[in-house]
Amino acid sequence: ASTAGPAAALPAVPPGAPMTMAPTASAGSLMQTILALVFVLALLIGLAWFMKRYGPKVMGGNAKMRVVSSLNLGGRERVVLIEVADQWIVVGASPGRINALATLPRQEGDLPALATAQNGPAAANFSEWLKQTIEKRNGK
Repeated sequence: ASTAGPAAALPAVPPGAPMTMAPTASAGSLMQTILALVFVLALLIGLAWFMKRYGPKVMGGNAKMRVVSSLNLGGRERVVLIEVADQWIVVGASPGRINALATLPRQEGDLPALATAQNGPAAANFSEWLKQTIEKRNGK
């Protein structure tokens, strides 16, 4: 009967020799760590997409501002009528720039036909009004 105990079962390592693990154990552990990292990153990206798509909308800061109407002029250009407190601001928006075109006192009631029709008679009236306003502004 041997009295050496559990230490006798381990192979002898010469002093100063580096201790190494089996190559398969470290490769498996590395692969498991990489897969866990990929899973966590995919989970974070999926959660960010879900929150952007279905999450709570920003509230508060724009409570006194709303878009009354919008009219597309071209591929990426549009004219927007914005209500801010007691006035309406006509804004021209393009990809690289936003310009205030005119400021009006708030009209009684909204422009419901203009807000619902994009290319109907109300939109044509708005277009005519905008054209006249711009011509007045430019002094023509």
